[in-house]
Amino acid sequence: MLVWGFFIAFILICLALDLGVFNKHDHVIKTKEAGIWTAVWFSIAMAFSGVIYWLFNDGLVENPTGINPDTAVLKYITGYLIELSLSIDNVFVIAVIFSSFKIPPKYQHRVLFWGILGAIIFRALMIVFGVALINKFEWIIYVFGAFLLFTAYRMLKSDDSDYDPQESTVYKAVKKLFPVTPRMEGHDFFILDQGKKAATPLFLALIVIELTDILFALDSIPAILAITADPFLVFTSNILAILGLRSMYFLISRMLQKFKYIHYSLVVILAFVGLKMIFSHMIEIPEWLSLSVIVLSLAGGILASIYIKGGQEPEAETGKAEELP
Repeated sequence: MLVWGFFIAFILICLALDLGVFNKHDHVIKTKEAGIWTAVWFSIAMAFSGVIYWLFNDGLVENPTGINPDTAVLKYITGYLIELSLSIDNVFVIAVIFSSFKIPPKYQHRVLFWGILGAIIFRALMIVFGVALINKFEWIIYVFGAFLLFTAYRMLKSDDSDYDPQESTVYKAVKKLFPVTPRMEGHDFFILDQGKKAATPLFLALIVIELTDILFALDSIPAILAITADPFLVFTSNILAILGLRSMYFLISRMLQKFKYIHYSLVVILAFVGLKMIFSHMIEIPEWLSLSVIVLSLAGGILASIYIKGGQEPEAETGKAEELP
């Protein structure tokens, strides 16, 4: 538990530095800044693989699945890349939510910060619950696998361009719970409107993003559990990927139109991990193969988007373009 405590303390320190030091003042996150921070978070996640090796090599963390340090590192990196790749679909939804609620670019980072903080708590609970289910009921792995295959099929057939956050059940439920105002005063989530405390569009966007992330976690958590049932590896890989989601959003949200085939990469990844779960008791797939499938799928989607004609160019980085990502 001491190791878990140190990791959670490290995450809280990172979040405190993020909002209290590096992003103390609200500002528009430009592509260059987003690229730097994306590289920073990715480097931290990769460097943590060395910590994983040390912990498992010296027996400093519980090892319920009995894996060796090298395998632990491979499982951690594979889980991290799965979560990171599935977050790409989340980026599109976040962009639509910000556009729908007309959230100014300079306040978007603050909304994502609190959204990520809530996501960490909810995902921790889902990971504990998912690991407990797999350890207690081995057959549940087949249910998770079938669910991932269904999700891959649904993703293949869906059209996210029709998604309207203001028509969602979540948005309508929030409006019933809180008085809502279209006005914004700085980065406040609540303001006084006609003598009553009312929720601003910032709060509405935060709640919709928060609950949407829970829905995405229903896909990503089982996907990582297909790689390993070790709770520490699942938690650390998932949380470190989430930490990099904010900067990745500002980096790639304007390029999603160009990388239109990346959607099919996610379908392949989900289908692969779903099949891996279903056949886990019959076929043992080595970790290097799982990692290779994920990397090649992402690379294939990116290359197809670049070289197959018909993709749209990303919007120019202007004030208006950023206002509606």
